[in-house]
Amino acid sequence: MKTKQTYSVEFKEQALSKVVQRGSRTVGAVADELNVNVLTLRNWMRGTTAANRSSSSGHAKRPEDWSLEERLMALQESHGLVDEALNGWCRERGLFAHHLVQWRADFCAGGAAASRRESAQGEVRDLKQANVQLQRELKRKEQALAEAAALLVLRKKYRALLGDEAE
Repeated sequence: MKTKQTYSVEFKEQALSKVVQRGSRTVGAVADELNVNVLTLRNWMRGTTAANRSSSSGHAKRPEDWSLEERLMALQESHGLVDEALNGWCRERGLFAHHLVQWRADFCAGGAAASRRESAQGEVRDLKQANVQLQRELKRKEQALAEAAALLVLRKKYRALLGDEAE
């Protein structure tokens, strides 16, 4: 029975740097050189890419997902920046300049636009819910109608089979 091999953090980092700098060699060749299982090396690679994605996505979220506090901080940080500096600042955070203009207008309007938007979203949600309920009711009524039609057909067949005896 094989025991599980543990590797130090430094070894993992060196192995991953060799994989990154491998050139035309395969991951398997690097794994053989380091005497490490290929699947282990691939798991380390997958772990680092997931960690990089989660750390780099700190600011890379949709502009509508920013909280009011984050929006205010963004407006303060970007205040006074123009043209290229503003565009560069926006690129780093996954924004466009028009988002900042809209946020500034929302804050100046006292949040009235944001509250209108939220109320519109609430109305849409209510309409969707009503639509689902109506669909359920329609389906129930269609099933009841189909059942009634089936019973009517069965009654006619029964009378046809028995003829005048049923009367």
